[in-house]
Amino acid sequence: MRLRLWLLFLAPVLLVAGLFAFGLTIPVPYFGRDSVIRIELPEAGKKIGLPEIKGPQDASRPLVVIDAGHGGHDPGAIGSGYREKSLTLALALALRDRLLADGGIRVAMTRDDDRFLALAERSAIARALGADLFLSVHADSSGDVRGISGATVYTLSDKASDEIAARIAERENGADRINGIELVGQSDDVTAILVDLARRRTQEQSAQFAALITREGEGMLAFRPAPRRSAAFAVLKSADIPAVLFEAGYITDPEEAARLASEEGRDRFAKVLSRAIRIYFARSAAG
Repeated sequence: MRLRLWLLFLAPVLLVAGLFAFGLTIPVPYFGRDSVIRIELPEAGKKIGLPEIKGPQDASRPLVVIDAGHGGHDPGAIGSGYREKSLTLALALALRDRLLADGGIRVAMTRDDDRFLALAERSAIARALGADLFLSVHADSSGDVRGISGATVYTLSDKASDEIAARIAERENGADRINGIELVGQSDDVTAILVDLARRRTQEQSAQFAALITREGEGMLAFRPAPRRSAAFAVLKSADIPAVLFEAGYITDPEEAARLASEEGRDRFAKVLSRAIRIYFARSAAG
């Protein structure tokens, strides 16, 4: 028994010694300086800059904040040779360029490159800029289920409209002032009432914008059956900014993914969403 134990411990030593004697080496993984992933953090107390607002200099013009989902080390859904973070950024940029080309609307993007933003940062950017509308662009995944395609428009709801909406919200989810009224110093009851009223009004406006997207997209974009749905998306949780999350299609469907990645697909998306945004702001101004 003791002899076996000695052989167990001595075998590796004898092996290495034998290789060394014959001038041989054992390849080992290299963990050098270039194998270390470094992430730069902002200086303590330093404010992170807000994105640039492009378009008219007139601050009275409506402002839409476009959010390209995922980014950086978060690729989002992956399928058909595409990554959600790249598709959403290309779609968001196409919409921004379309809005700016047509004029009259100010535009800002939560990200215009491949960077990571936390969900709270995305809606916080819209609030800090005083956005009049917030649009988050995504591409869905059906997992192992085949034959599912089409766009879906989501608005915020504490209770999901269906199981699919709840699942999507769960996957995507991994203020002191409401509508100009200062909440500091108010009683808890008054604050709760103000927040509830603001939320109801915002949800109504969000639903109106969602309806415009599906109406303007008819015949232009492929939608899922019952395309307007709701769920508790963290990125939409702003009490005073109308917000919609647009799932442009299923990245796991090869044909749909290729269409979304094409110039024609981006152009169709930008045309429909731009038209819906303009009609929404026109109605808001008239009302």
